[in-house]
Amino acid sequence: MAAAKTVDDYLAALPEEVRPVLQEVRRTLHAAVPGAGETISYGIPALTSGGRAVVHFAGWKHHISVYPVPDTAGDAALEAELTPYRAGRGTLKFPLNHPVPLPLLARVAARLLEQRTHRPEDPD
Repeated sequence: MAAAKTVDDYLAALPEEVRPVLQEVRRTLHAAVPGAGETISYGIPALTSGGRAVVHFAGWKHHISVYPVPDTAGDAALEAELTPYRAGRGTLKFPLNHPVPLPLLARVAARLLEQRTHRPEDPD
């Protein structure tokens, strides 16, 4: 399979059972990151703000992944909600055999945007 050049191309190449879930994830993340742009970064879709990647998302055969995990320092409630989905230091993994917690994904994206906006310039 050739590398996707657009998010729509990426979604079109997904298996039928994964595509609608990832489309809903895409809509949810866009609602949480107003005015976001889209790009393919590291071979997967990413939302951008101010030309900088905010959140990446990907569809796999059995799960959806969201990258990176926001800093949850000072927010024990958010950390508790994210803990069951952590799959490595910077990855959240949501199995497709359970409903994807879209409100949680919206909070993750909003938190990442806030952290990205208030962080000094750094290379992507």
